[in-house]
Amino acid sequence: MRTAYRVETVRAAEAALMARLPEGALMQRAAAGLAAACCSLLGKGRVYGARAVLLVGSGDNGGDALYAGARLARRGAGVTAVLLGDRAHEGGLAALRAAGGRVVDSAHDDPFEPLAAADLVLDGITGIGGRGGLRPDAVPVARAARGSDAVVVAVDLPSGVDADTGEVAGEALRADVTVTFGTYKPGLLVDPARSYAGALRLVDIGLGAELPGVADLEALQHQDVARLLPVPGAESDKYRRGVLGVVAGSARYPGAAVLAVEGALRGGAGAVRYVGPAADAVIAAHPETLVHPGPPDRAGRVQAWVVGPGLGDEPGVAEVLASDVPVLVDADGLRGLDPSLVRARSAPTVLTPHAGEAAALLGTTREDVEAGRLAAVRELAARFGATVLLKGSTTLVCGPGTGAGTGAGPGTAGAAAGGAVRVNPTGTGWLATAGSGDVLSGLAGSLLAAGLRPVDAASCAAYLHGLAARRASGGGPVTAGEVAGALGGAWRDVTDGL
Repeated sequence: MRTAYRVETVRAAEAALMARLPEGALMQRAAAGLAAACCSLLGKGRVYGARAVLLVGSGDNGGDALYAGARLARRGAGVTAVLLGDRAHEGGLAALRAAGGRVVDSAHDDPFEPLAAADLVLDGITGIGGRGGLRPDAVPVARAARGSDAVVVAVDLPSGVDADTGEVAGEALRADVTVTFGTYKPGLLVDPARSYAGALRLVDIGLGAELPGVADLEALQHQDVARLLPVPGAESDKYRRGVLGVVAGSARYPGAAVLAVEGALRGGAGAVRYVGPAADAVIAAHPETLVHPGPPDRAGRVQAWVVGPGLGDEPGVAEVLASDVPVLVDADGLRGLDPSLVRARSAPTVLTPHAGEAAALLGTTREDVEAGRLAAVRELAARFGATVLLKGSTTLVCGPGTGAGTGAGPGTAGAAAGGAVRVNPTGTGWLATAGSGDVLSGLAGSLLAAGLRPVDAASCAAYLHGLAARRASGGGPVTAGEVAGALGGAWRDVTDGL
C-alpha cells in the first residue's frame, strides 16, 4: 500500500530521526537518492558533460538540490545553481563550489542563460511547507525552466503546490519527475497538484519507524485489493454471496438501470433485485435479474441497496434509506439529500457524488470542490456521517470517522479523526463518459452486499472500475458498457496468483 503523511507528521518524524543521526546525515541521504535518480534520468554514460541547473530557494529543499548538484558535478556534469531566495544553504553551496559547480544569484545575474542549454533542471525553490504558489520573482524563472528542453525534476514536491491538500493556489512549476523523501505527501497523490508532479520516485531515508501506523492518505495496490475481494466457497449460494437491490432508471433514463445492474452482476453479486420503471430494459439485457414493481421494502431480501442512477423524479430514495442494510446513494438520489436523514440511519451509507453533485451538497461551486478535493470529501463525510466516494480526476474515498468536521478547512487532519482517506490510483481520462458512474455504483453495491466494509467496498470498486477502463480503453475512447464488460478481466488481473 502506498501511504502519504501531512507535513506536520513528516517533520516530527524527521526530527526524531535526526536526533539519533550525525548532523547533516539525513540531508545527505536525501541528496544521494536525488542524485541517483537524476543520473538514471540522464541515462547511462550521459552524466559526464550533461548540463544541470539547480533552482535553489531558501529552504532545505534548496540544500538537497545543492548537495545533489555537487554529486553530479563530481561525476563530470556541468552544474549551475540559480539562487532565488534571500539566502541559501551554506553547506550545500560550499559543497557545490568545491565540486566545481557555478553559482548565479538571480538578483544580480542573468538566471535565464543557463536554462537555455540545460539537460536537467532541479526544482528546489520551495519545500513541503510552501503555501500559496510561487513568489512573483520566481515565476519568470520557473516558466523558463518549463519552457526549456530540460527534464524538470522536483525536489520532494513541485514548487507552488500544497503538500497537505493538493491545492494549487497560484503559479506552480510542473515537473516531469518528482523525487520525494521518506514518504509520499498527500499533494503528490491528489489533483490538481498530482498533475504537476509527473512520475513519482520515493527515496527511503529511514523514516519508516518514526511514522505513525495510520497515514493521512493511502492508495491501495493489487495485493491490497485482492485480500479484500470476496471469494465464494464450495458451500456458497446466491444469498451467501450477497443479494443487491437496485432502485434506478426511469422512462427517460432506462440505460442507467441496465448499467447499474450489469456493474452489480459483474461485481460478484449472488443475485440482483431490480425495482423501478425500467424492468423491461433490464430483463432484456440481463435476464438473470429479479425484478419487482415496488415498493423496495416488498421486493424481497437484500443485503444492500443502490439507489439513484437515472432515477429522475421517481420515488425510492426515502424508502431505501429507511431500510436497515447498507445503502449506496448516487446521481439523482443525491439531489437535496438531507444530512439528518442519513445520519439517523442505523446501517452504513455510501455517497458517490461527482464534483458538481458534491458542490450542491456542500453549497459551494464545482470549481471549489475540484480545487480542494481532499477538504471537500472530508467535509461531506463529516456532514453526512457517511462514507463518501468523490469521483473525478482523483477519486477519493473517505469514511465517516475520517472527516475533519463541519467547517474544516484545507490541511485539516484526516488520520487523527479515525482513518486514512483513500485515493484511487487506477483509471483513465477516457472513463469520463456517460453511464460509467452507474457501473461503478452497481459494482460498489455488490461488494457492500458481499459484506465488505463501506470504505473497502467503495475503494475496491473504484480500483477495479479504473482498471477495467484501462483494459477496455487501450488508450482510446471507451463506453460504459465496455467498462462493465472488462470488470471480470480486471478482477482476474488483481487476484491472479493468490
